[in-house]
Amino acid sequence: MPQWPTTYDPRELRQLSESAAPATIDWLSSHNLSHLAEALERFYLPLALTVHHWRSKRKTPLVFGIAGGQGSGKSTLAALLAQILKQGFGYQVARLSLDDLYYPHAYRQELGDNIHPLLATRGVPGTHDVQLGIDLIHQLSHLGAGQQMRLPRFDKAHDERLPVDKWPTVNGPLDIILFEGWCLGARPQPEYALKIAVNNLEECEDAELIWRSFVNRHLASDYAELFTLLDRLLFLQAPSWESVFIWRQQQEQQLVAATPDIEGTRIMDEPQLRRFVSHYERITRLMLATTPHSADICVELGVGHEITSINFGNELAS
Repeated sequence: MPQWPTTYDPRELRQLSESAAPATIDWLSSHNLSHLAEALERFYLPLALTVHHWRSKRKTPLVFGIAGGQGSGKSTLAALLAQILKQGFGYQVARLSLDDLYYPHAYRQELGDNIHPLLATRGVPGTHDVQLGIDLIHQLSHLGAGQQMRLPRFDKAHDERLPVDKWPTVNGPLDIILFEGWCLGARPQPEYALKIAVNNLEECEDAELIWRSFVNRHLASDYAELFTLLDRLLFLQAPSWESVFIWRQQQEQQLVAATPDIEGTRIMDEPQLRRFVSHYERITRLMLATTPHSADICVELGVGHEITSINFGNELAS
């Protein structure tokens, strides 16, 4: 485990450890994540302290983005970070995922029928209700004392947004909004780059570039607007695209284990999963090459999700 590459007052970290570590270790145990406890002092607590410093310089909630390929650990990191921030600093924290903004299945079918068949598959820019995300972040940022909001949640097993009465609520005022998503901070490509197919899916099913051009236009427009709402961005960097597929496969296996009756669900077998992740390949490969240079914090991961390096952007201390 590498050292946290910045200086801070050791007394602050010690105080945070005393106030947050015991409850956090219990939380990890209750969520079958005890293996992460060994990284608490060297990574998770210093990260929470850094987020606290950023928040303390603001009068409005900090919007902290967490990006990374499928299965990289974004949701786990967001949940654990929220736990530490609540225990250590008494912060009110909301967690939002880009996945929870997916359009309903029926609407994506319409996109597939009217624009390009590949748009029926969730995931790429153009398949999320971005305006909902923008509105949610604005509303969360202005949530007052005594006010509540419901946050959308998406059921991947059934490929459908959960009913509103099953959405969790958050209470205002908020201090921090943790927003995680696989393509947060991704940038559009020049048109000439789109002409080179990155896999068989693009070559055989998008020969006329309709799908990838549609995705790229959305990345340059409404998604770019959404990403401007991020105050800071952490990137979980996978060692390779091949690792991303393996991790996503592990996620699907966990989904199977957590779903008592998979009949009638949209859980994928291996061939279906390989085709599914191909939709993500172009942007994921681009982010692996470029996002480490633009993120405020880049956390490099090994094939077993172990942290191998932690690198900061130029303005970490600002």
